[in-house]
Amino acid sequence: MRAAASFPSRPELKMAALLLRHVGRHCLRAHLNSQLCLRNAVPLATTAKEEMERFWNKNTSSNRPVSPHISIYSWSLPMAMSICHRGTGVALSGGVSLFGLSALLLPGSFESYLMFVKSLSLGPALIHSAKFVLVFPLMYHTWNGIRHLMWDLGKGLAIPQVEQSGVAVLVLTVLSSVGLAAM
Repeated sequence: MRAAASFPSRPELKMAALLLRHVGRHCLRAHLNSQLCLRNAVPLATTAKEEMERFWNKNTSSNRPVSPHISIYSWSLPMAMSICHRGTGVALSGGVSLFGLSALLLPGSFESYLMFVKSLSLGPALIHSAKFVLVFPLMYHTWNGIRHLMWDLGKGLAIPQVEQSGVAVLVLTVLSSVGLAAM
């Protein structure tokens, strides 16, 4: 008859048990003898506070700004489009979040709010303008996102191609926004 505390015959379980016992003994020895931990510790050359003080002392003594101000750059189309891409991404995620929260928290249904807007008797020009304002960031972010995906594939990275693709994104954005707003 086998004893209840004996190991199964599978070798991987035996190895795991031996490893666990070895690690347990090592940790117990390290806990009982604190000199083991101190002996293996490496002292740091400087502390974070000392590094920060050295950084600020160097920068203040050289009388230069902490980082270049945005006003020193000459604006280009890719630079402006990059900033706008980030802005539309933030605006779209905020808009979707607000729409979702309002659907959960506001009383009534979507149809009741749609009927309310229809009851305001807004003119078609105002309705189409509002739809254009809502769809423009989505179209811009979509077309510019496709442009970025092409860049990720390594295509269109030369400066003239970057400028041309920027103009193409703007034209496609306006055309698709007008088309969707007209629906």
